[in-house]
Amino acid sequence: MRLENSPESKNVEDRRGMTPAKAMAGGGGLVIVLMILSQILGIDLRPLIQVAQVVQAPAKQAPQRPGGEAAPKADDPGAVFVRRILGLNEEVWQDLFAQHGQKYQDPTLVMFTGATDTACGLGQSAMGPFYCPADQKVYIDLAFYKELGEKYGAPGEFAQAYVIAHEVGHHVQNLLGYSGKVQSARRGKSEVEANKDSVRLELQADYLAGVWAHHANKKRKVLEPGDIESGLRAATAIGDDTLQKKATGRVVPDSFTHGSSAQRLKWFREGIRTGDLPAMKALFELPYEDL
Repeated sequence: MRLENSPESKNVEDRRGMTPAKAMAGGGGLVIVLMILSQILGIDLRPLIQVAQVVQAPAKQAPQRPGGEAAPKADDPGAVFVRRILGLNEEVWQDLFAQHGQKYQDPTLVMFTGATDTACGLGQSAMGPFYCPADQKVYIDLAFYKELGEKYGAPGEFAQAYVIAHEVGHHVQNLLGYSGKVQSARRGKSEVEANKDSVRLELQADYLAGVWAHHANKKRKVLEPGDIESGLRAATAIGDDTLQKKATGRVVPDSFTHGSSAQRLKWFREGIRTGDLPAMKALFELPYEDL
């Protein structure tokens, strides 16, 4: 990616090397066990995971840096890259919201190592990058980028940018009310039907990541040959079917919460192609089998 002229966000909080006291004591083990069981059994254990996070999260305790550990430099390549990608997201979404008569509220992005406190409970690297609507913050351990390249076969800056753009997509959904509607609609639904709503939400975030890429490139010419392919590989690598097959050798579609590789690829690509923000509503209008 060509990022030399990209704006750097001022909404990045660097907690790398800082670990909550209870995480240092091993309090996050239950969450990891539940996540592994969820993958192996093909069962949505998110309600239990959320409870475990809240119970284990330190109460209003500031993260502590282990003694003697040097703080990462603010201008190291990883931090600069994150600030520029978030800055590009801010630029694009501020413009798009304004075009539709709305005001965009910038999220904060938190870089952390291992574990960190969030308004959604104890955040851990094992969870991967995530967005917490309660504090409107995106959380990422930059070690995930190494895993993205080595474990999932999706190296490259645009694949990394896609990860941030997807989480910012969840922030856009939160601002526009989609996230709240899905959470409210879960009440009274079966687990299978609730999972389908979750898939719609995740595919919509993939679409929004594509919309961002479309407009960022239109404005700043940031994409180079091979970049889009890199992002598409990332979308494919983290499909529910691909991850389940690697973990257990079998695929359980009714347990999908993020969508298949083909679905994620389709909607990310569609966002890049069209750059059409209002078309995001299609993810909640189409029959599920047509996603």
